[in-house]
Amino acid sequence: MFGRLKALPADPILGLLAKYRKDNNPNKIDLGVGVFKNEAGHTAVLDCVKKAEQHRTNTEDSKVYIGPTGSPLFNDEMAKLIFGAEHKVLNENRARTISTPGGTGALRVAAEFIKSCKDGATIWVSNPTWANHTGLFAAAGLNVKTYPYYDYENKSLDFDGMLNALKEVSSDDVVLLHACCHNPSGMDLNNEQWQQVAEVAKSVGFTPLIDMAYQGFGTGLDEDAYGLRLMAETVKEMIVCSSCSKNFGLYRERIGACTIIGESSISVDIANSVLLYVVRVIYSMPPAHGAAIVETILSSDELRTQWHSELKAMRDRINGNRKLIVDKLAENGVTRDFSFISRQSGMFSFLGITPEQVQQLQDEYSIYMVGSSRMSIAGIANSNVDYLAKSIAKVL
Repeated sequence: MFGRLKALPADPILGLLAKYRKDNNPNKIDLGVGVFKNEAGHTAVLDCVKKAEQHRTNTEDSKVYIGPTGSPLFNDEMAKLIFGAEHKVLNENRARTISTPGGTGALRVAAEFIKSCKDGATIWVSNPTWANHTGLFAAAGLNVKTYPYYDYENKSLDFDGMLNALKEVSSDDVVLLHACCHNPSGMDLNNEQWQQVAEVAKSVGFTPLIDMAYQGFGTGLDEDAYGLRLMAETVKEMIVCSSCSKNFGLYRERIGACTIIGESSISVDIANSVLLYVVRVIYSMPPAHGAAIVETILSSDELRTQWHSELKAMRDRINGNRKLIVDKLAENGVTRDFSFISRQSGMFSFLGITPEQVQQLQDEYSIYMVGSSRMSIAGIANSNVDYLAKSIAKVL
């Protein structure tokens, strides 16, 4: 059977990482992988996580399954983090949250759930979107289409194109929206634009699926959830996929959450039974360790306060790097306007150079980024920004 298989190309980002690791240039820079790095280029474990893990070690007395929904405390704390403790859907008992193997697991569970609702359903994703969205949804049997989002020429949001496209989707379609820190463009909707999108969702009747992988990495925990919370107030049904990989630094633990909102507590219980069947036939039970860390932090005043501080430090570093590279490019005589980078949010931005220039940066200067010129802002540091800016200036 295996003899019929043909080799598939490696994931471009993972392939880029392999090349970077083999590169012997001491000045090499990795701007490809989307993980947070400190000034030394290291993805350290948060102090609040270390304390929560120690508590876990001291108190865990069993490795028995925790059930397909995951830990009730984790689910409750995540719902409050996502929506805010007093949100309408929580007060009306219209939301159900389960823990999943990472944000990707949440998306796959959501995709299979959507398929259960309507076989061959269509899901609309932004152009561009996270590279794994399209393959993930297609693998679940969904029909994937795109709506306009990023204006590459003007380095801005094509909001008119987006809004016009969403007005034309079918009422039984699903529309994927990034809650904040859009991956890969870094271009987010402002509050007024979220209000317009929410009104279109209500008018057309499509189901929003909101992917929130970076809550707290943009402006703040509550600010980054503005659009999601507004949408939840506006529509009757919605799906939310969230991740703890970035804001808690729990990349290896693979812990995320999938939340569904129904029109009533009765209807959402029915939907949740279908969601849990999906879980049962994919992975049966979710991992427990990452959820235990998160729930320990969120349920402790001391650890939650510490987490807020550490999360702010990560956010400030990302935002500071955006301004830093813009300033350094100007210092190196670059006349092209790169100020759009400082107006964006989150881990990523399109530099806006050609694939040939991206390749030149790699071949001649050992600077690695995706061919689309999407760069990970976290890879910038005070120790490499001068070399980076000078190298970019040379290829322009």
